[in-house]
Amino acid sequence: MPSKKGNTSHKEVKKVTTHVLQEMKRSGEKIAMLTAYDYTMAKIIDHSGIDVILVGDSASNVMAGHETTLPITLDQMIYHASSVIRAIDRALVVVDLPFGSYQGNSKEALNTAIKIMKESGAHAVKLEGGREIKESVERILSAGIPVMGHLGLTPQSIYKFGTYTVRAQEAEEAKLLMADAKLLQDSGCFAIVLEKIPAALAEKVAKQLTIPVIGIGAGGGCDGQVLVTHDMLGMTKEFSPRFLRRYLNLYDSMSGAFKKYIKDVKSRDFPNKKEQY
Repeated sequence: MPSKKGNTSHKEVKKVTTHVLQEMKRSGEKIAMLTAYDYTMAKIIDHSGIDVILVGDSASNVMAGHETTLPITLDQMIYHASSVIRAIDRALVVVDLPFGSYQGNSKEALNTAIKIMKESGAHAVKLEGGREIKESVERILSAGIPVMGHLGLTPQSIYKFGTYTVRAQEAEEAKLLMADAKLLQDSGCFAIVLEKIPAALAEKVAKQLTIPVIGIGAGGGCDGQVLVTHDMLGMTKEFSPRFLRRYLNLYDSMSGAFKKYIKDVKSRDFPNKKEQY
């Protein structure tokens, strides 16, 4: 039985693997996961001891300024993933397959996953969806590429849903999500992300599955948590869902530093005599 206190026996692990994540679930140790899209941020996150880094298609929003995750391309995801991989010593790095690179075509899904793994050096890929992507998941796994699933609110399907509201609140959708989670596990996924679903449902899924379940807006009953780094650092202000805890307010801190720099330059205070050759 997992320890309710949360075992921290994997703190000193030199390299997090999919096997390590399975062991963490079995021992009751929570899994910490954050996003990264560039070398400098990834290096800081990795050295802090994070377990999993997600090179998310959320780069489309926070790095490129798009309204949705849909516009980001495969080559752009590979660029971000490559930058992150060069910074990593410990964390498992998972890369999102971008919209349009796997839906409805398992052969294209395999080619996309292989391209990401070969050109970025990533450790695993993540796909959104349940039974509709089963064939793609199995085909990618047949090439020896680890796959993380993603259920609940799936941002790549935003135009289908028409809203970012909480998913699986009705009994029928909750039943379907539970079935899809089991299907993804049986297909060979090493973990699943559950986004913005009722906490009680997420806990039920986590208890019934043997693979780790990582939550974002899915309550504390999951085996781990993931947040977008720019959000939890307070670099973004316009995004404030209930599930987001801001650990810093970097927007104001950075803005203050920039204003001070501008003032110092214009007043000729910078550079001073000690700051020149």
